[in-house]
Amino acid sequence: MYGAMLGDMIGAPYEFDQGDKVKDFPLFIPSSQFTDDTVMTIAVAEALMGTRGKDDDTIRHALIASMRKWGRQYPHAGYGGNFARWLRTPDPKPYMSYGNGSAMRVSSAGWLGETLEEVRHLALLSAEVTHNHPEGIKGAEATASAIYLARTGAGKREIRRFITDTFGYNLTRTCDEIRPTYVHVESCQRTVPEAITAFLEGTDFEDVIRTAVSLGGDADTLTCIAGSIAEAFYGVPTPLAAECRKRLSNSILEVVDRFDECIGRKPVGAENPGQA
Repeated sequence: MYGAMLGDMIGAPYEFDQGDKVKDFPLFIPSSQFTDDTVMTIAVAEALMGTRGKDDDTIRHALIASMRKWGRQYPHAGYGGNFARWLRTPDPKPYMSYGNGSAMRVSSAGWLGETLEEVRHLALLSAEVTHNHPEGIKGAEATASAIYLARTGAGKREIRRFITDTFGYNLTRTCDEIRPTYVHVESCQRTVPEAITAFLEGTDFEDVIRTAVSLGGDADTLTCIAGSIAEAFYGVPTPLAAECRKRLSNSILEVVDRFDECIGRKPVGAENPGQA
């Protein structure tokens, strides 16, 4: 999940088209802090870890409970209006959203599913508790599928072909073609293809992050999605993982470390404590 969280943190200062749309920028500045993207990534991971092998209703209930728990713990993380109301309402129901929130929080599904079919199903479940619009579900499934393919050895050509053939996203544009007219849009339709394109063009983990930020728009979420795929393909450099940990709370770090253990990975940078 480091890729998603780093994308969130590094992209956050440039959200709402606040950057210069360049790749040459400092990766970390004082405002490079996690937002709702990280909080909900953690919430989904915790729910999916705790319900492995369970039935769909159990997973859905766990997802709702976990999202609302973490939302209460971090009430000012920058949630969208509809999702903020969903967090507060006594009887939360999905609200036909096609926002990119379903894709930014889904990375754990790409790691926890043992097959592509299971990954897509977990992504669907994680999306539909709020984002039950077909485009919201598609964005989550496409992101999780790209992560699964990347972590299981698929090349970029294979990933591009699968995403295009299965989900119909246009991945023919280059980032240079996207960048000049790209603006802040919070839909899956206008975020997920751009994030995947940034991953496909990037030459290593850091370059993917820089490429995604340079597109502008909803930079924290776009880069969160691109970073989640880049982690699965390239891994995350230990110094960047350590910088990420410095900006996480102890409660979030506990889930991150448990997730690494769950997928059989040695916790990264565990010597760097989080904030109280």
